[in-house]
Amino acid sequence: MKSHRKERLSIIVFITTGLSLAIGLTLFALSQNIDLFYTPTQVAQGEVETGQRIRIGGMVKDGSLRSANDSLRVQFATTDYINDVTIHYEGLLPDLFREGQGIVVEGAIDELGVFQASRVLAKHDENYMSQEVKAALDAAGVSAENHLLSSQPET
Repeated sequence: MKSHRKERLSIIVFITTGLSLAIGLTLFALSQNIDLFYTPTQVAQGEVETGQRIRIGGMVKDGSLRSANDSLRVQFATTDYINDVTIHYEGLLPDLFREGQGIVVEGAIDELGVFQASRVLAKHDENYMSQEVKAALDAAGVSAENHLLSSQPET
C-alpha cells in the first residue's frame, strides 16, 4: 500500500475511533439522567429494580392521602384503576395536588419495596392530564373521566 493511502486510512481510523468514543461517553452520561416512566401496574408486576430512578404516573387514589402532624411527610397512593402504588414523600405538595387528580412522581423504590418520591408534579389546570398518564390509562383500557363519573353518586 502506498504511503499516502496509509496516511488517509490512519486518519479515517483515528476520526472513527474518536467519534465512537465521544458518542459512547455521551450516551453513558445521558443514561445516568434518564428517568423512565412506569404505570402503577408495571411497578406492581415487578418491572422496576430497587434503587432505579423512575417516574410513576397515575391518579391520586381517593381516600389515600395521609399527612404527618409533626412534619412534611405524606403518604398517598397513585392508581391506574388496576393497581395501586403507595408513595412516600417529604416536602411541600404542589398547590393543585388533590385526590382524584393526575400526577407524576419521580423517585425510586427502596429495599422495602416502598416508592420514595423526590418530586411530585401535579396538573396545571382542571382540563390537563400529563400525556404519559393519559397514555398509561388508555393502555390500561380505563378512562379517568368515565371512572370519575361512575364513582360519583347519582342525584
